[in-house]
This record gives sequence, structure tokens and C-alpha cells, in this order.
Amino acid sequence: MTDAAKRARILHITRNLPPLVGGMERLNWHIADELSRRAQVQVIGPQGSAALKPANVELSEVPLRPLPRFLLASAWRALRLARRQRPQIVLAGSGLTAPAAWLAARACGARAVAYVHGLDVAVRHPLYRAIWHPLLRRMDVVVANSRPTADLVRALGVVEERIRIVHPGVALPEAPQPAQALRSFREQHGLGDARLLLSIGRLTRRKGLLEFVRNALPGIVHAAPDVVLAVIGDAPTDSLLAGVQSRNSIQAAADAAGVGRHLRFLGVITDPQALACAYESAALHVFPVRELPGDPEGFGMVAIEAAAHGLPTVAFATGGIVDAVAEGGSGRLIAPGDYDGLRDAALAVLRDGEGAWRTRAQDFARQFAWPRFGASLRTSLGIGGGAADAMRAADI
Repeated sequence: MTDAAKRARILHITRNLPPLVGGMERLNWHIADELSRRAQVQVIGPQGSAALKPANVELSEVPLRPLPRFLLASAWRALRLARRQRPQIVLAGSGLTAPAAWLAARACGARAVAYVHGLDVAVRHPLYRAIWHPLLRRMDVVVANSRPTADLVRALGVVEERIRIVHPGVALPEAPQPAQALRSFREQHGLGDARLLLSIGRLTRRKGLLEFVRNALPGIVHAAPDVVLAVIGDAPTDSLLAGVQSRNSIQAAADAAGVGRHLRFLGVITDPQALACAYESAALHVFPVRELPGDPEGFGMVAIEAAAHGLPTVAFATGGIVDAVAEGGSGRLIAPGDYDGLRDAALAVLRDGEGAWRTRAQDFARQFAWPRFGASLRTSLGIGGGAADAMRAADI
């Protein structure tokens, strides 16, 4: 039997892949990539994703929109591929595709696995609770992206021995960005010599940017008049139950609070070098996620990405953010809703000065490097590479 024939076969079903933009999209791409190092991986993903797939992965596209069409088409494709390819594992890239994964796994005798992110467990819609929740309870393995997400899985009724925790990963920069690249980034976006507070993410109610601008930014600007809040991201179009905060509404809140000229919207940035320049040009990453019933923040990959570039984060200690920010190591965690505390923490980090947090933040980020993520995920699925995986993960 050839080595290829001995490798585990995995069918991975997800609606979240590039060219769609976001943390879940990057994560599912890396799930497929890391699993392909020890297994044969077939992905079912949205239209447009095949052109950007990992090199050693086969990908079959289905229509992205509308959502019901994606769900039906991906389930039908999964059943056909499961019967033809006989995978040992069928993996749902989020709770959304858990029904398709469970059906396909049962059709071919495979193990059914779901990687869940928080909101896909907590959704309160009656139809979701009636269909998705029971199927999540019947999965052979449920992988949670954080300890708080694992708590949500337990509350759903998934038995403890079926739960695994695998934090999302991060790409560690090989070297800092050149000074000229940082200057060009600032010039391109009209940022001048301002000290930058950085916000990266979709503009949703949960992310809480409007409330931060209204309740914390005025105090920060009063004490540090050279500060500008640079916002990367835009309103989502394909997120599950994402309440939207628009650029206009956030700008209006800033104007009303007297800090409108301290706000810059940079749009969506996907180029890795440009994102690296954003992180390395900033003095602080702010992550003012709100604690909303039924809408948890599952992890907070952007905080790990900031730490990888030596940038500390100030955030509310809600949801999986408590796993993504090390208090006193990669940033500060503040009680949810305490905007005065968030303001004071931001000012304290700014007073610490450039580079004061860099080494601690980067040391924290190393434990989330993608090779370590891959080794942990493969072990959770029972396809770890033993000593080879351990050595590769440790060599960071």
C-alpha cells in the first residue's frame, strides 16, 4: 500500500473561505492546509474559493448565496463525495455546516466532527435550535475555539469526552516591516505622525466600535490629543446574525462626541504586508467587544495577530477574548462595559511607550503559531503525526 493510500481521508465542509474576508475564513483555510500535511483533504466551499485553496487540497465549489441554497447544495455534494471517496472524517468548518457533515458521515461510516466558534453554538433562532443543536450533540467530536466556547458546547448537552479545545492560529512575521513601508502606509492613508489606536474587524454590534467612540475615545483624546483611531474593516454581508454598525453611524457618534477628526476609516485591507504595516504603525490595538446575550465573541484572532507583531491589545474580558489576550502579557483585560476602565487602560499602555510590550506580546503569540495549531487539531482528530508533529510544532 502506498503512503498516499495510508493517509487519512477528510471531507471538510465550510462556507467560510477566501476570497471572503474574516477570521473564520483565514481559519478554515489553515484548517484545510494543516490537515493536508497528514491527510488527503477534500473541501466543499463557496464559489470563488478554489482559486485560493491550499496547494495540497482538492476543492469542490457550491453557490454561496442565498444561504438556503448553499446549505442544500453543500449537503448534497457532501453526500455524493462521501459515498464516492469514503472519508474517515467529515469535518464541519463551523456549526452551520454540521448537519451536512453529520449526514455525510453517516452515509459512509465516518466520524462526524464540527469546529465551532461561539455564535454558531449560541444562535437562538427556533429553527436552528430545533435542527442544528441536536445534531451538534450527536457529533463524534466537537472542537471549540476557546474555553468559553467549550462552556457553551457543554451547556448545549455535548458530553465532555467529545469536546476538544483548539485555539485558532497565527502567522508569525519573519521580520519587522521596513521603515519606508511604514512611512508609505501612513502617507497612503493620511495618518501623518499621529499615535494610532487600531481597530480591525467587521463593523457589527458585537464589536462595539460605536460605543467605544462615544464612551472611551473622548477621554483618550483629551489626555492624548495626538491620537487617531484607525479602523480597518467594513459592514459584513455574509456573517451569521451580524447586527451592523455602519461607517456613517460610527462617524456620527464621533462627531457628536467632539472627536470626529480623530477617526479614520481605512476600508478593508487583505494584503498581508499592508496589514503588517498597520499593526506595526500602531501604538495600541483596541478590542471593545460588547457582551451581548446570544452573540458571543468566540475567540478574537485579531488580538493574537496584533501580539504577533508586538502590538498590545486593550479589550473587554468577554467570551473567548480571555483566551486571546494575556493580562499583563499581551495587553489588558477590563470588565465588560467598563468604558472608564478601558479608557484608563488604553492611556496607561500609551504612557508605557513604543516597544514596552513588544517582547511579551510576541512571546505570547508564539504558542498560537499555525504549526502548533495544526499539530493540536490533528491530535484532536486522531491523525497526529506523533514525534514529527511535536518536533515541527516546537520549532517555532
